[in-house]
Formats: sequence, C-alpha cells, structure tokens
Amino acid sequence: MEEFENLVADVFSRKCTSRTVLETITGRWAILALTALHEGPYRFNALRRRVDGVSEKMLSQTLQALERDGMVLRMAEHTIPPRVEYSLTPLGREAAEFLIPLIAWLEDRMPEVAAAREGYQGR
Repeated sequence: MEEFENLVADVFSRKCTSRTVLETITGRWAILALTALHEGPYRFNALRRRVDGVSEKMLSQTLQALERDGMVLRMAEHTIPPRVEYSLTPLGREAAEFLIPLIAWLEDRMPEVAAAREGYQGR
C-alpha cells in the first residue's frame, strides 16, 4: 500500500499519475479497440479487421498498453497454432461505457463539424 500513498489524482497537475492512463485510453486506436471489445471478445486479426486502418504493430502496442493498465485481458491457449483472444476487464468495460456515448455524440454531430471545417477553410 505504501506505493499508492504517492499517487496524485489531479489530471491537470504535471505530477498526476493518471495522465499516462488518460493518454493511453484516449488515443485513437485505444478508443476504437475498447469500444470494439465492448461488443465481446475478439481474436487479434478479427479485432484488426474491426478497427479498420490500424496496423498490426499499432494494434499490438495499443493492446499491450491497455493490458498493462488493467483494461484488457489477453487469454492465450497453448494450441497449434496458438489462439489468443482479447476481452475487456471490468475496468476496461467501465472505460468503454464512457467512450461509447462520446463516439455516438461525435457521429451525430459530424454535419456541424463538417460545416465548421468548411467555414474554417474559407477564412
């Protein structure tokens, strides 16, 4: 417990220990991976197809970071070929449940964003 005594819980402080987690889960690929995994467990290549545009390297790094932070569970079956499946932990499920409404809001507001972008280009 001693190691948790030095935690700083103020995301606006440079000493905040949650900033690295915030950086991880708000990254483009992490948001998409978390919300895709909210649908259910995925094998790596199926998840890569679901998160269209992510490279194998970036998805691997993203999943490792999410696993490190306790958001994703990696289950490997020792078969030939090995079968690896990713799913959300309770913590990851909770995070995804915050991100899903953000994505829905963004998708709903894209006409306004597109209009703002067009107006910005015309300045």
